[in-house]
Parts: sequence; C-alpha cells; structure tokens
Amino acid sequence: MNAAVTTDLNAQLKGLNVYLIGLMGVGKTAVGQVLAPQLGYRFFDTDAMIEQLTGQAISALFAELGEAGFRDLETQVLAELSPYTRLAIATGGGIITRQMNWSYLRQGLIVWLDVPVAELCTRLQSDTTRPLLQDGNLADRLETLLAQRRSLYAQADLHISAGGGATPEQIASQILSRIPTVLKPAIAPPDDDSTYGHAPDDEPDHPPG
Repeated sequence: MNAAVTTDLNAQLKGLNVYLIGLMGVGKTAVGQVLAPQLGYRFFDTDAMIEQLTGQAISALFAELGEAGFRDLETQVLAELSPYTRLAIATGGGIITRQMNWSYLRQGLIVWLDVPVAELCTRLQSDTTRPLLQDGNLADRLETLLAQRRSLYAQADLHISAGGGATPEQIASQILSRIPTVLKPAIAPPDDDSTYGHAPDDEPDHPPG
C-alpha cells in the first residue's frame, strides 16, 4: 500500500485501535506485527503482555489459576491498553467470551481472522503450549471451540479469511483495503470529534513500555 493511501487511511481511522480476534493459530500475532508499522501504529500482544506481567508462561498460568483466573488477567491487560490510541493488538482466542471485554474491544476496530479448522490442525498439531487443546482430539477440540465462539467472533467489524496459505503480508493488505468499508465517512469538519471511532485529543497515544 502506497504512502498516500496509508495517509488517507490514517486520517479516516483517527488513531482508532485495531483489535485482531480469532481462534488460536490463525496468525493474529504475525499479522499484527506486519499491520502495525503499515499504519504507523505500535503492536501489542495480550498474551505476551500477560507473560511479561506475571513472569509465567500462559500454560503455567492456566494450570495455576484456571481459565477464569487467566481471563481476569486478560481483562486487566485489555483495560490497560484500551485508553491508548494508534495500537494494533493481537488478542487471545478466548478474549471474546467475557462480556466485559467487549466494552473495550468496541472502542476500536475489531478484525476477525478466520482459518478453516483443518488448516489450524496442521498448524497446531505439534504445539504443546495451548492449554485448551491438550485434552482430546485436536480437530474435535477446535471444532467445539469454534462452535462456542463463532457467534461472538462474527460480531467483529471485519471478517477476514486468513487461510489458504496466505502470508501475513497478504492478510494485512486485505485488512488495510477493507478498513474503509466499515468506517463512516468524515462528513464533519476535521476538528469535529463526531466521526467514527475518533479518540478525544487528550487520550495518550501509547501505553508505557
């Protein structure tokens, strides 16, 4: 995407955070790392922030705190990030299961990265770090999680097909090209805050660290 198009897109976004949601293994982190610099944004990964905050791996936290305790940490991190602007944020696959989190997610632009379960099985078959995938058949577990979460993921502003061997660069490009389709046109003067997703001027641009 050329500089002129990116500048125009930034003008439409007005610093609106971009949240990447979807099942584990869909590539949220890889895509976010490509997307952020193209928007002139900073990238954050909620799982990585939780590990940094606690000094423990996600699998260890699940074992120690249970899923509910882990979700508490996830909400805490999301709450800390949401007041800032110009962030691309890769979220945990289950972040959408807690209603409170939607109050934060909906302050930004939500992008659902969707990959077929068969392809996710190939990606995750050797991954032993995912607590929710350690019991039972991998395909069955992923199908169950998707069935439980599909209606929540579908509340995203954008639904992006991220399978079929598409690279993070290709997926990021697809997101960039489709963002204008879900942003309301700026019908007010540039200094008016009424356009979609505009963050007040006194909000900080970046979280610390």
